[in-house]
Parts: sequence; C-alpha cells; structure tokens
Amino acid sequence: MERIIIKTPDSISAIMVGARWEAVTRLLPESGVVIITDKNVFNLYGKSFPDFPVIKIEPGEESKKLRVIETLAAKLLKLGIDRSGFILAVGGGVVCDVAGFLASVYLRGIRCGYVSTTLLSQVDASTGGKNGVNLDRIKNVIGNFKQPEFVICDTTMLRTLSDEEYLSGMAELIKTGIIGDASIIEILEKNYAKVILRDRKLLSELVARSVKFKASVVAKDEKESGLRRILNFGHTFGHAIELHEAFKHGYAVASGMELATLFSYNKGLIDRKVCNRVINLMKKYNLLNSYNISSDTIGELILHDKKKSGDNIHFVFIEGIGTPEIRKVPAGELIGFYKKFKKE
Repeated sequence: MERIIIKTPDSISAIMVGARWEAVTRLLPESGVVIITDKNVFNLYGKSFPDFPVIKIEPGEESKKLRVIETLAAKLLKLGIDRSGFILAVGGGVVCDVAGFLASVYLRGIRCGYVSTTLLSQVDASTGGKNGVNLDRIKNVIGNFKQPEFVICDTTMLRTLSDEEYLSGMAELIKTGIIGDASIIEILEKNYAKVILRDRKLLSELVARSVKFKASVVAKDEKESGLRRILNFGHTFGHAIELHEAFKHGYAVASGMELATLFSYNKGLIDRKVCNRVINLMKKYNLLNSYNISSDTIGELILHDKKKSGDNIHFVFIEGIGTPEIRKVPAGELIGFYKKFKKE
C-alpha cells in the first residue's frame, strides 16, 4: 500500500493506493456516518459495507443534478446528521462527485472520504477535490472544491468493471502520461497483456504514478487558476463529444486528446513521430470511437466550456510526451481546426 498526501492551504487529503477497501472502517468516526453509493456498487459490495445508513443513487450522469443533491440533503436531515457528520462515498466518479458536492454544501460543509471503485475515479475523479454537477447538458458547470479526508484506491475492485468502464478509465491514465509522467506511457506500451488482464500489482503502480503527478499539480494550484489547467488536456473537444454522442467520459476524452495532439502537430509543436505515438497508443487500447458532429455544433458546445475566457479558450497543447503547453486560443481557431480535421 502506498500513501500519497495532497496538501493545500486549507486541507490535507490522504490517497491510499493498493489498500483493501474494507480497511475504511478504521478511518471513520464511530457515529454520524452516512454511506452514499449507487445501486450497482451496492449490489456488488453492499453486504460488506460498514454498519451505517446507506443512501443509494441511480448509476450514471443523470444523478449529477442539483435536484439529486437536494433530495440527498433532505435524507441527511431526516437521519439527524449534524455538522459533526461524515459522508463516505463508495463508487466511481459520479458517486464521488455527488457525495463531495453534498458534503461541501450540507450545513455549510461536513467531512467526507471516498472508496473509489473505478479506474477513472482512481486516477482522476476522486483525487484533487473537484466536485461538480451538470446543468442540463453542460457538464460540471455548477461545482466547487472540497478535498476528501481520504481516498482508498483498491485495485482489486477494478476486476468487477465491464471492459468498457475499465478502458474508459484507461484514457485518463494515458492523459496523465502525456502531460506529466511519461513513464506511464512506456509502461502501457510495453505491458499491454498485463494491463488488459488487470494485473493488480501493475495497476497499483500505474494508479500511484497518476495520483502522485496529480497531487503535485493540485498542491500548487488547487483552484485551477493556472498550472492545474494542464489536467484538462483533451477535455475541450472531449466534453463536447461526450455531450453530443453520449460516449463514456474516457472515450470522449480520448477523441479529444486525438484532436489536441493533431492540433499540436498542426501548430508545429510536436513532430509526426510523437503525434503517431500518442494516437497509436489510444488505438491500441481501442479508445477511439467514430463520431459525427458538425463544426457548427462543436462550436456551440465549446462556447459553454468552463475554460472559456471571453472569446478565448485555455487550450492544452503538448510540446512532447510529458510536456504540456497552455495557450489562449480564439474559439474560432479551434472550430476552424476541427472543420479542417473533419474535412467539411
């Protein structure tokens, strides 16, 4: 088990990679705990949950709504949870997002911790303190920052994921390698069979590398005013694709990373060898699905992006594996590149 600490001006968060999830009982208060999970996770692990009240939400993005937060808050009140209460999330990115958001606003803030059950959540969503819910079709437009006290990343839990869910998380792992820890890319290139077979030891190493890099970024820029924007590599186009095509998050981000990589090549920031290396790795893990979105539609969706500043977007390019570059790019230039890419 590896313990990684994220220190911010207001909090300390411990990420435990390789720990068994059942050990969470030692981290919880004796009383005042409520567990939030989804129905799928409860069916798999609910019999082994600590002996506290459990609230189940529906799996998937439809639970990332303010009305769900309101319903959950009412249930906490009914259970008598006061400001000394503690929310334990057991689930993937949606569950952790919802629970973290709820913990940040209920009675102006109570404590929380996570047991992260998906690869996507372990390498990205549960680490860093971002919490968000969707507004209509726009992802995470209502949100805040609240660090969980702890996150347990038990890679044995990844064995219960569908292939689609597992590979969706692989995209965010690849993203971390592209923008930060280049050794992740090398490991994924050389250990395809072990990765596909979900080798626990290898996955624990990969998750730990990803969390360490993200922790180093979050510690320097918790509120995403500068450096943390590099974590959005692939997300400008990716979120638009996710909204329009209803892809799982990782697959949409993979398509966004393909576009961001080609845009970097188009601008002369990387050579063809680097460009091909990135795209071929995503093809190797079967992450690039076809999609059909017009440039007009992608433009409308990009203009709702949280990274927009006036008519510009804080866009993440790469200058090499492990070397991201943030530039303000006019939205029209992004749309023009996309139009060229789609050969409209």
